[in-house]
Parts: sequence; structure tokens; C-alpha cells
Amino acid sequence: MATTVADLLVERLIEWGVDTIFSLPGDGINGIYEALRTRQDKIRVVLVRHEESAAFAACGYAKFTRRLGVCLATSGPGGIHLLNGLYDAKCDGQPVLAITGHTYHDLIGTHYQQDVDLERLCSDVAAYSQRVMSPAHVGNVVDEAIKTAISRRTVAHITIPKDIQDWSVEDRGSKANIPGHSGDLYSDPLPLPSRSLLEKAATLINAGSKIAILAGRGCLGARAEVLQLAELLGAPIVKPLLGKAVVPDDHPLTTGGIGLLGTAPSQEVLEACDTLIIAGTSFPYLEFYPKPGQARAVQIDLDAARIGLRYPIEVGLVGHCWDVLRALLPLLEKKSDRSFLNTAQASMQQWNELMEERGTRTDTPLKPQVVVRGLNEFLADDAIICCDTGTVTTWAARHITIRGDMQFSASGTLASMGNGLPYSLGAGIAYPGRQIVCLAGDGGCTMLMGELATLVRYGLPVKIIVLKNNLLGMIKWEQLAFEGNPQYGVDLQPIDFALFAKACGATGLTVDDPGDVREVLREAFAVQGPAVVQAVIDPLEPPLPGKITTTQAWQFAKALAKGQDDRWGIIKTLVESKIREVV
Repeated sequence: MATTVADLLVERLIEWGVDTIFSLPGDGINGIYEALRTRQDKIRVVLVRHEESAAFAACGYAKFTRRLGVCLATSGPGGIHLLNGLYDAKCDGQPVLAITGHTYHDLIGTHYQQDVDLERLCSDVAAYSQRVMSPAHVGNVVDEAIKTAISRRTVAHITIPKDIQDWSVEDRGSKANIPGHSGDLYSDPLPLPSRSLLEKAATLINAGSKIAILAGRGCLGARAEVLQLAELLGAPIVKPLLGKAVVPDDHPLTTGGIGLLGTAPSQEVLEACDTLIIAGTSFPYLEFYPKPGQARAVQIDLDAARIGLRYPIEVGLVGHCWDVLRALLPLLEKKSDRSFLNTAQASMQQWNELMEERGTRTDTPLKPQVVVRGLNEFLADDAIICCDTGTVTTWAARHITIRGDMQFSASGTLASMGNGLPYSLGAGIAYPGRQIVCLAGDGGCTMLMGELATLVRYGLPVKIIVLKNNLLGMIKWEQLAFEGNPQYGVDLQPIDFALFAKACGATGLTVDDPGDVREVLREAFAVQGPAVVQAVIDPLEPPLPGKITTTQAWQFAKALAKGQDDRWGIIKTLVESKIREVV
């Protein structure tokens, strides 16, 4: 029985089907915590070590479950700490509800303690941001916030002053606010393009001879349709990072990833295609698309505002990718000429041989590719892989082989470091019976490493692979290859992550010899609880693009000439590796 505003809030969340909240307590939300305590049989609070982790975990939870993620933080600094994780959700189109406390309602704006206008602070990250004003107001605001987050696939925010949380439910509100007028129901729009638009798209595609498919995260539920489309058209499937799990990595119809983390064959496909189907992606790097005017393009997206965002589009089809493709496929003609696909497949075979060579090297120092590629042997067919941001993302994108029902995600458009551990927390809470693997560099892992203690607390058997080179590696290589400058400010103080794992109550292991990688990984995956594998890797191993441009090569040479301290070691590494990515 609800007796306070906080009770009404929590009961409404439960009515919406919310059963998990990621949070760190504080006196600005004590009223809400009491309402949660008395309903802990229906809704669970996952206690994190930092509010940023709560928001990241809610985003990861939303990504892997396709449900609403919810985080809760106290007033002032608690709400401020949520922002980075909330922007991650906004940028990657994930429905997340953030709830924050506020100072006393009659002291707001008087320089009182923790008096931060979180409603205004969240006005950019959240599509809906409102302050609850009374018992009669809370249900309406919760309903609107949740509907907005789900329907727009974005962030919504509610803030409640701490004293209002404890107000009695007896307040009946204004005469205009009819009790019970707002409903806890959301109906997903299922739009389909008109027949004429579908026919126009089909005519364009049927006229193409070198067709490429760019399939992003919007296609994660459309594997069968995407594969049918590719087979019908003889069209290679190119996958932006968030679409890595759209089709298996070893499928003959895909050339893998695109962009700085991608493959040379994918780049060649987009450079040569005359027709492009963009499905469920806003892949941001314009330089990797075909040159404007090179290819005729059709785009499928649930958000009409995204049509034509990255490339000139002749036909835009608004709707869920799986629905639109099912309607489009019967209108398409089977291509008998498979030469474009055959060329891509031959190139991909060479690329895979190169990656196999890179990932099975036995020389020292230990190469990061060897560690990441070695994981494939131990990954379950339904494993969930959470990847942090940095050079580790390159190695994961190229060397983790998606198969079966695996899921994979990273911080996509925001590209924030520190997301890996919280994502794995969100995944582990959502799917306690599934294998969860976190891949992180030492830079990203350090940012929110306290969440290892959270994994131990909840008994989540997440396996964490930390690639340790005592370096902010991606920044180093960007300074060298993009700016033409020697590295500066990127060296990290070493941390013993295996020792830290043990201090948190987890298993900690270290590997620095290629010959020991398999056995150390086997030992880690045999552990019942969380385990950390600290892989001490070669800091000179470059995360080169699939195809290096002339400009990048020139900037790289300039940086070495300016006096890069380890330039001879870098040159030696490149020569020994016979870097064939440089074309």
C-alpha cells in the first residue's frame, strides 16, 4: 500500500515491468530507497561503486535485453556522475530512465547543499526531463518518461526533491488532473513503407551490379533477412562495430567490420560498389562511405530523421529492418553475376589468413591479437562480449569471431572509455546463466575498476581480459598517425590487475608468454566466479587501419622524424610484422 510519493514512484515502475535498478544511495534519495526496501521482493537494487557505472550498466542492460534500463542517483554530484553513461545510451539509441534526488523543494535556488538543477543539467542528454511536484504528479511523469525513453530509444530523466519523496499520498492534485488518466502501456509503432516506395527501392537495387549492404545494430534482430538479401543480390555484408553480431563473422557473405577498426575487404567493397543498402546504422565516419555520386543508395531506418544523414539517399524506407526487408525481398531479382561477391570473398580469404598469422604469433613480447584470438576457443555460442574503448576495440573487432547467438557491444558513437566493466555488470544481472566476457585495456579498466568488487558481491562469473601495456595506446597511435606528432602524456603508472582482483575476492591471473595464453585462459574460464586475466602485451604493436592512407603514412613518418622516443622499436615491429595492411 503506497503511503508516500516514493512509494507511488516505485509501484509505478513495478507496474511498468521494471525489476532492476542500478544505483548508489545518498541522502537525496533516502525516501526512494525506503520504498525500494519494502518492495525488494518485486524490484532489485544493484549497488554499484560509482554512479557513472550505474548509467553504463543500465545502458548495457538495455542493449542486451532490449528492455528499459533504469539507474538511480542522489542529488547534486550523484546525478552529475550519471551523465557520461547517459550520453552513451543517447548516442547508441538505448532506452534508459534516470531517476535523481534533489534538495528540499523550498530551498531550491538558494545555494543550499547539493542544490544542482539536474532537470536543466539533463536537458540535453534526456529527451524528457521533469521534476516531480506532488503525489498526484508522480504517476503522470513516470508514464511519460518511460514512454519517451522506449518510443524514442533514448534517455528520460525524473528528479524528485528529497522532502517531496516523503509527502503523503493524500494530496489529490489540481481539478484538471483527473486521477488514473495516464496509462502504463506502450505500443510499439510498426510502420511499413508504402508499396510505391518499396517498388522504387526494388527498381534501384535491381539496376545495380555491384551491391553492398551496410548492416548496423538495427539489423541485430534481422539476421535471416539480411542473409537472404545478401544471397539474393550477391552483395557483401559490411558491418559497423555495433552490428558485429548481425551475422556470424565466418559467414562467406560478410567482409567484416568497417572503419579504423575494420577490414581491408570491407573498405574495398565500399570503394567499388555502385549500389549501397544502408540498413539500421548511422555509422559516423563519412570518409569510409562511397564518394557521393559513386553509388545509388537505399536506406532503411526506424528513425525518419536519420534517412540521408551520412550519404545521399534516393529512397528512404522507414521501419524496423526485419519488417522492411520482408516486404522488400519479394520485389528483388536474383543476381546471376556473382563476380563482385567473389572478388570480395577472395580478398576476405587473404585477410583472414593475415589475421590468423597475426593471432598465432609465438614471438615476444606477447601480441594483443594472440590473447584476443585465443578467447574464441573458450567462448560459448551464446556468450555476451562487452568491449571497452581503445586499442582493445580494434583487436576485439578483428579477432573475436561471432557465431551462434553471441551478442557483442561497445560504446559506439560516444566511444567512451570505462564502459566495459559496467556493461558486463548489466549483462550479468540480466542473464545470470550466460557466459559474460569483458575485454578492456588497462586505461579503460582503471577508470571504473571498483565494479570488479560489484561483480564479486553479486557472484557474477564474468571473465575480464585486461590488455596491459601501461599506455593509453589508441591516443598514442592517433598522435603518431593522425597528427604527425610524437606521443605525449600517454604513459600510465603500472597496476597489478591480478593482485587487485585477488584483493576484491576474485581470481587474478597473469600471462606474458604466447605459449601460456591457452592454459591461462582455460584456467580462468574454469573458475566459477569472476576472474581477471592480466595479459602483459607489446606496447609497440600498432592498431593499424585495414587500409592505411597516404596521409596517415606521411603523418606517421613525420612523427618518427620529430623524435618519437621508441621510434626504432616501432620501426622494428613494423618490419618484423611485414605490415600488409599498408597498401
